[in-house]
Amino acid sequence: MSAPQKIVKLTTDQTWSRMRVEAATAAAQEPVLASFLHAHVLNHPSFADALSYRLAAKLTDGQMSAMLWRDVCAQAYRSEPSIVEAALADILACYARDPATFEYVQPFLYFKGYLSIQAQRVAHWLWKNDRRPLAHYLQSRMSELLQVDIHPATVIGKGVFIDHATGVVIGETCVIEDDVSILQDVTLGGTGKEWGDRHPKVRRGALISVGAKVLGNIEIGEGAKVAAGSVVLESVRPHCTVAGVPAKPVGECAKMASETMDQRL
Repeated sequence: MSAPQKIVKLTTDQTWSRMRVEAATAAAQEPVLASFLHAHVLNHPSFADALSYRLAAKLTDGQMSAMLWRDVCAQAYRSEPSIVEAALADILACYARDPATFEYVQPFLYFKGYLSIQAQRVAHWLWKNDRRPLAHYLQSRMSELLQVDIHPATVIGKGVFIDHATGVVIGETCVIEDDVSILQDVTLGGTGKEWGDRHPKVRRGALISVGAKVLGNIEIGEGAKVAAGSVVLESVRPHCTVAGVPAKPVGECAKMASETMDQRL
């Protein structure tokens, strides 16, 4: 049986409407999930409202109720609407780059890479607004639930795709620009002996492949590719492919590596 064909890529303005259609169709096809789909998608007038509900339902525990988390998310979204815009852009990135994603609602409901980024955006807002104890609490909860550990101070752009996500670790002073793709078991960390600005800067359109370790205050250039299993200790120039332990240049990327998702060297 052949795989279904993806529909034409939507704009961010169209994405929420399409997600509602997909959720309604799924609820009709699978009545067992109808209450779940109504609670997380169909009962909400806006994407921001649904996103705060989805994160709150995931994060709630004995210390922080879903209602408290929804209030924290709502505060962040009102203060910084770009968080919601970035969350929509991340859905489009998942749809465009993941061959297993055939609906826009899938990342929102099921993908821990997507949910971990959205939780980190709220933690980052808390961090910037001097609510650091709660930001650390959110980081800890996210790591416990999703096996993804991203420091609240990390700066993350929009259109970012973390595929599978298990084992991803991203340090405090790391910067991830727009349209970056990261696969599972990746570390963007320090060398273990530095203070201050000590983590990688990943520029627009770069691809960090499975199991790669990028260590230190170094730069992964625009559109560059880090091959699976590599250990990167020096900066990578734009549109260069590096591989090995330690990583060395092995080729060029003609396009943005994050968009092609081409793993070949």
